[in-house]
Amino acid sequence: MVAKLQEERIWGALEGFRIELPSWGFANTGTRFGKFQQAAAATSTAEKFSDAGQVHKFTGCCPTVAVHVLWDFPRGKDSAGEVARLAAEHGVRVGAINPNVFQDQIYKHGSLGNPDPEVRKAALRHILDCIEIATAVNSRDISLWFADGSNYPGTANIRKRREWFIEGLAAAHGRMAPNQRLLVEYKPFEPAFYHTDIADWGMSLLLARAAGPQARVLVDTGHHYQAQNIEQIVAWLLAENMLGGFHFNDRRYADDDLTLGSIDPYQVFRIFHEIAFYEWETGQRADIAYMIDQSHNLKEKTEEMIQTAVMAQELFAKASLVDHGKLALAQARAELVDAEECLKDAFATDVRPAIREWRRSKGLPEDPLRAFRESGYLERAARERRARNVSAASSYA
Repeated sequence: MVAKLQEERIWGALEGFRIELPSWGFANTGTRFGKFQQAAAATSTAEKFSDAGQVHKFTGCCPTVAVHVLWDFPRGKDSAGEVARLAAEHGVRVGAINPNVFQDQIYKHGSLGNPDPEVRKAALRHILDCIEIATAVNSRDISLWFADGSNYPGTANIRKRREWFIEGLAAAHGRMAPNQRLLVEYKPFEPAFYHTDIADWGMSLLLARAAGPQARVLVDTGHHYQAQNIEQIVAWLLAENMLGGFHFNDRRYADDDLTLGSIDPYQVFRIFHEIAFYEWETGQRADIAYMIDQSHNLKEKTEEMIQTAVMAQELFAKASLVDHGKLALAQARAELVDAEECLKDAFATDVRPAIREWRRSKGLPEDPLRAFRESGYLERAARERRARNVSAASSYA
């Protein structure tokens, strides 16, 4: 049982915690080796929002949905109003806008880092269109991930490509509304295996600063080398006021995009702790967008999203229980065991009873996954979508 003070901390943490769902996580996805179709997978933007609405309905913490422009806006920026209305119909809002500058054939050798100036212009035009879409749907964050890089030594001018990225990002920054942000993501490899133009948090930080004051770094928890200390990166970015958001997932080897906390929940807890500790020390709330970016190739997609949201709530609640005053004193005295025990005690606390009480107070089901299963939504979705998914599987083969 958690003490009364602990319960108050948990409730306070849950009241302010929101995590954004990815629209693409509800559709059939796979690896470069193929896809395994699911009967209930979303086949349209409306169905993605419908599924996302179910996750928010049962968890109470997922009111927004990140969208991918090429996949969710069939007529580009002319679809903005329609997409916003679809989201509202299902009880959610459009969240981060994700441009796509990696799928078209012209991006074979990069987008903003492409040696062809016409390709760079095309990539920038798409990003500018995405900023217009963000304005039209009242979305703050434009989330940028680039596949740019090279596979062989000597095949790319790395310094020139850096210059082109600075030019492109600065041009995009200049077109944003005052309340908008550019979130610049990084990834050490894949699909580029010799060099990636934005390979780590330092490169992302430098490019974001070069772009302008409304640019921040986006941390994808899967985009790191094995054993890299992600919470240290988080701490440094917080200290520099440059942490803009997360793409949460988990991994066993590389960018596996597994369910959040399925492999290393203590890592996610440590990340949340660093943020809470920063807020306690500074008295400032960190302006961070929590987002999910996972590839649900085998698990049922809506169930997996609920599982993720519930895990995120639990780990965020656990992080709220760290006794920061005690921790700061132990750190100052170099009392190593006592300092570490502050984290271990909080992580070991069973927060689920307090979360169930919080859910009851909000009119939410105590067990979101079980309530979703009992609703019959999944069976109805499978009946309605099975034919379309079978057809898609046939055309893919």
